[in-house]
Amino acid sequence: MVNTTAWNRLRYSIYAPIYDLVATNAFRKPRRNALGQVDWEPGMRVLLVGAGTGLDLPYLPRELEIHLTDLTPAMVKRARERAERGQRDVVCRVMDAAALDYPDEHFDVVVMHLILAVMPNPEQGLAEAYRVLKNDGQLCVMDKFQPDTHTAGPSRRALNAITSLIATDITRQATPLLQQAGFNIRRDEPVLMNGLFRAFLAIK
Repeated sequence: MVNTTAWNRLRYSIYAPIYDLVATNAFRKPRRNALGQVDWEPGMRVLLVGAGTGLDLPYLPRELEIHLTDLTPAMVKRARERAERGQRDVVCRVMDAAALDYPDEHFDVVVMHLILAVMPNPEQGLAEAYRVLKNDGQLCVMDKFQPDTHTAGPSRRALNAITSLIATDITRQATPLLQQAGFNIRRDEPVLMNGLFRAFLAIK
């Protein structure tokens, strides 16, 4: 299987220098819309999982305790620099989303943007998010998903063999993944490319 944690670490180390050029403008509005679904309160403890270079940081309210993780050291380095430029106090750590080094029920909000479609095992990533969230904690997801109404056909599965190698899985369905992890979906909003990208707010 090509999509492994080691492969993801390697390819995103390669992508890190150009990641912002590709992801900044295209996902500015989707990030803002997704984070706008969260019911924010001052003092919340927030975890950004697979946060890349920290492109979500400008859209987060102040007065939060923010922890940021990514699998790739090069991404975390750039996220830390972004936080410093923005004068944000952010704890940035290299960490696998499938094995979070945090205690149970530690966070009020977990943000997973553009990670579920690239993880080798998104079910494990969501299980970890569920574990570290407090009861009634909020999960904010934004990613590309196959429609819930039908599974991917042969042509999409064939294309997925290529997209998974270089970037992302395009056959995963959000609602089954979230519900199987134990989350209750509160909001589901299309945010880009006629609904290919969707933003979810789910509650533990």
